[in-house]
Amino acid sequence: MFKDILKELLQMHNITAYQMSKETGISEALISHRKSGRQLPKYDSINLLCDYFDVSADYLLGRTDNPNSHKGG
Repeated sequence: MFKDILKELLQMHNITAYQMSKETGISEALISHRKSGRQLPKYDSINLLCDYFDVSADYLLGRTDNPNSHKGG
């Protein structure tokens, strides 16, 4: 589930919602809503988060367990 993966990525990279907000332009409130599962990201935010964490969209959305599936081979 997206909210669990987002929390895991933040924890794994030791990133706070504040830091992520400053680095991505996504408001802390919106990050909080996504971490709690109250709101899912839109397409452009998914792309931004994939680039930010260097993971595939399939991983971010829980469709694969391989965060590097976007890198091929």
